[in-house]
Amino acid sequence: MDRLFRSRRSTVYSTKGIVSSTQPLANAAGTKILEKGGNAVDACIAVAAALAVTEPASTGIGGDCFALYYSAKEKKVFGLNGTGRSASKMSIDWLKKNHPQHIMPNLRFKSESVFKVTVPGAVAGWCDALGKWGSGKVTLADCLQPSIELSENGFPLSQCSADIWQGEVERLLQMNEKDENLKLFLPSEDWSAPKTGDVIINKPFAETLKKIAKGGKDGFYSGEIARSIVKELNKRGHPMTTQDFSNHTSTFVEPICYSFLDHKLWEIPPNGSGIVALLTLGLIDSLNRNGTIELKSMKHNSVEYLHLIIECLKISFRDSDQAVSDYEYFKKKFEADFHSDAEQLLSSKKYFDSRSSLFHPDHAITNKEMKEGVPNDMFKSDTVYFTATDSEGNACSFINSVYHGFGSCIIVPEHGFALHNRGGNFNLNPKSNNCLEGNKRPYHTIIPGMITTESTTNPAADEEELYATYGIMGGYNQPQAHVQVYLNMILFGMDPQEALDASRISLFAHPEHKKLSDRGEGSDGPSSNDITCVGVEDDLDPDVVEGH
Repeated sequence: MDRLFRSRRSTVYSTKGIVSSTQPLANAAGTKILEKGGNAVDACIAVAAALAVTEPASTGIGGDCFALYYSAKEKKVFGLNGTGRSASKMSIDWLKKNHPQHIMPNLRFKSESVFKVTVPGAVAGWCDALGKWGSGKVTLADCLQPSIELSENGFPLSQCSADIWQGEVERLLQMNEKDENLKLFLPSEDWSAPKTGDVIINKPFAETLKKIAKGGKDGFYSGEIARSIVKELNKRGHPMTTQDFSNHTSTFVEPICYSFLDHKLWEIPPNGSGIVALLTLGLIDSLNRNGTIELKSMKHNSVEYLHLIIECLKISFRDSDQAVSDYEYFKKKFEADFHSDAEQLLSSKKYFDSRSSLFHPDHAITNKEMKEGVPNDMFKSDTVYFTATDSEGNACSFINSVYHGFGSCIIVPEHGFALHNRGGNFNLNPKSNNCLEGNKRPYHTIIPGMITTESTTNPAADEEELYATYGIMGGYNQPQAHVQVYLNMILFGMDPQEALDASRISLFAHPEHKKLSDRGEGSDGPSSNDITCVGVEDDLDPDVVEGH
């Protein structure tokens, strides 16, 4: 059933830290850790694990994660890429030879392909974030204990989680045998989804979490859990090996940023798509600087304002086809420094002025006519976001996902969780930087965000003051929402609750043109085919919608 959401929440304030997620039970888990003396990172790991229990259609240990960490002591922003890689034996040629039916004409995977499964990076990301940035006052076992208790004793299913769950029944039935493993997720006699308020118990998952609590990363990547995952995938024809699991590593990264309106928006560099938000701000900045628009005179969510946002996002998504890929992969294989290239791109007025020249205040850009614009040749749905701060002023912006509802919908026998299908964001075009290859990370839609200002006490020291830690869920909507919420707060002066509640637009690729005009480049995002659609929230002014 469709429900119109209208918030009546007021902004929450605290001097001892705040935990924010989609689930009160997960918030309680994070708060417990803060009360034990843990910091913002410790709290986020507890929240991540609790959401894996309470919202398994959206997240879990079968998925990936990213994190941004603001250190109040160092006054700097740090990043973690906790995403997994493809199987070492995987390639386009291997797929063509062994499973050509999984390759669609638009050079994407078929919808329910097992080969979309990559090594899950979430557990390593949790452990590595805890080890590098955690307080040291709580253990991994402490952080996982609330989730173990939720799994063993049961929890009442929330309305939002139940709605998502209901929508994935057909896929769960399609991808699994009707046995005790599937019964954990479809517990009714008629194999239907649980309903709002139903108490969910998943004791196999509790035992899985206990193994991770005891063994840490090795408990997931080098033991029984990894062997069970590989066995299930191999049974379905996937070339994943236990060596692929034992070789997995997280990557600590230097975040990228764009400075606009005296604030900086920070994002994880590619293979995450946060650069789309930064490119969009850069285009708006260029148009404002060159006098094409007068940003500060625009009214919030007016026709001209939304036209500006939509057109700049279209250009940014088009350029992300080149700019978003696995930078670490290319550095190891070709010694190519894509990270420096990305930083140069974000500081290039020439690039932004050139691309912003495509903007016209009176008509829309057509994707068919819009050419790629990144000057350097080297570039050629369901998720959970949560964040926490602590009494010392540290902040952690964290996102964890299995991609589509229950990811691949492939349940790991006797372990109580499903594997993600993030590899579906690879394309199968060998000319693309984001093409499928072995030991490679795909284009990622999940992105945590953070906003800072320059230090007022010591501006020469290259220090940052935290302004906001935030993120918005929803596939390709995420960088779009980052831009809109950023401007809501910085340009229009909204408080955090108002900025999140304000009506937004979201671009997506026309579904009927995916096979007709998909270029097979980059991701299958909003600018991937000839026609970009614009989704609007229900309470956006109808006159504005008609006016656009």
